[in-house]
Amino acid sequence: MSEASLSPLQIQAMAQGARDASRRLATTPSKVRSAVLLRLADLLERQAPALLVANAEDIRAAGDSLPAATLQRLHLDASKVAAMAQGVRAVATLPDPLHQVQLHRLLDDGLELTRVTCPLGVLCVVFEARPDALIQISALALKSGNAVLLKGGSEARHSNAALLALVRQALVEEGLPEPAVQGLPDREAVAALLQRPDLVDLVIPRGSRELVQSLQAATRIPVLGHADGVCHMYLDAAAATAMAVALVRDAKLQYPAACNAVETVLIHRWAAARLLPALVEDLVPRGVELRGCPACLALVPTLGKAMEADWDAEYGAPILALKVVADLDEALTHIRAHGSGHTEAIVTEDHAAAARFLAEVDAAGVFHNASTRFADGYRYGFGAEVGISTGRIHARGPVGLEGLLSYRYLLLGHGHCVEDYAGPSARPFKHLDFTTGS
Repeated sequence: MSEASLSPLQIQAMAQGARDASRRLATTPSKVRSAVLLRLADLLERQAPALLVANAEDIRAAGDSLPAATLQRLHLDASKVAAMAQGVRAVATLPDPLHQVQLHRLLDDGLELTRVTCPLGVLCVVFEARPDALIQISALALKSGNAVLLKGGSEARHSNAALLALVRQALVEEGLPEPAVQGLPDREAVAALLQRPDLVDLVIPRGSRELVQSLQAATRIPVLGHADGVCHMYLDAAAATAMAVALVRDAKLQYPAACNAVETVLIHRWAAARLLPALVEDLVPRGVELRGCPACLALVPTLGKAMEADWDAEYGAPILALKVVADLDEALTHIRAHGSGHTEAIVTEDHAAAARFLAEVDAAGVFHNASTRFADGYRYGFGAEVGISTGRIHARGPVGLEGLLSYRYLLLGHGHCVEDYAGPSARPFKHLDFTTGS
C-alpha cells in the first residue's frame, strides 16, 4: 500500500473504480471468482519467502515501539502464510453465495416473486497491525462478489503491500478487474470515503475500541464491527475441575492477543475453594498474571488485587481477572454490566444452569463447556471472516460470506396491474409458497 497522499479526485476515482468492478463481480460466474482465490492461494505459497522478508522489515521498523500483543498479530511466519493459503482455498470451495433463492412465492396466476441474494457492493475495511486480515477480507469480498477498499495499519506497511500485490496479480491473471481490491494510502483517504455513501456501502473496522468508535462517529455509512472483546467464562458450582482448568487455559493462553480470549473468570462461591487453587496451580507457572477479588484473595492471598477497572479490561495479554460470585444470577448480572457482547461461556454439568445461561446472555456467541476461542469464522466453517460484529442488525458474531450479502426481490408477471387487486371487486392474492427445490 502506497504512502503517497492522493487528491480528492484521485480518491473518488479509486472508489468509482471499485464501484465499477463490483458491478462486474456481481455477474461473474462463481467458478471464475473461485479461480481467483485458488490462484491467490498458489501465489501465497510460492511467494512465502518474499512475504516473510517484507514482514521482517515491518518487525525491524517496529522495534520496541509496539505492545507485545500487537507485535504478535503483526508477525508472520511460514505456518501463518500456509494457514492463509489454506483459508483462501477453504473460501474458494464454499458454495456460491450469490443468486440463491431465499423465497419463491406465487402472488397470483402468472405472477411470481423471488428473493435472491446479491452482494452489498463496495466495502471499506480499516484494520490495524494484522496482515493476514488483508487476505481473509479480500477472499471473502471476492467470493461474495464485493469490491473492497483496504486501509491497513502503518505498522504492517511492507507486509500489506506485498500481500495486496498478490491479490491484484491473481485478479489480473484470471481476467477480473484489478480495481476490485485496492489499498488506501492514508487516514485522509479513509476520511474522504466516509463522506461518500454513494460510493461505499459498508465500513468494517478491525482494531481497537478507539478505531471503531471514531469511524462510527465520522460517517453515515453503516459500520459493522466490535469495539471490545471483554469475554467471560463462568465456572458454575457443577463445573468439572479438570474441564474448567483446561478451558480457562485454552481461552486465555491459546492466543492471548485475540479478541475472543477470555479476560474475566467468574467462579461460583460453592466451587471457589475447589477451582481457584487448581487454576492458580495451572496458570501461574505458565506466566499468567492473576488478579482476584477480595473473596479470591481470602482463598489465595498470593494473587494480585483486582481493581474496578479490571472488570472492563481487554488485556490482550496473559493477564486474567478472577471474581467469586454468589450464584448464576450474580454471574449474569456481572456479564450484563461488563460484557462487550462478544463471547461468553459457562462451564457446568448442570444442564438447567447451562440452558438458562444460553437463553439469557445477550452476546454474539454464548457457549457451554467450550473455549471462547472457538468464536472464529474459520472454526465456524465460514472459511474466514472479515471481522466480528457485536451489533444486533444485519450480521452478528464472526462475519463470513453471509454477512457480506443483501438481497433483491424479483417479480415476474404477465401484464399484471395493481388496480386489479384494489377496490370492491378486487382480485384476491394467492400468496402460495413454492416448496424447496421447486
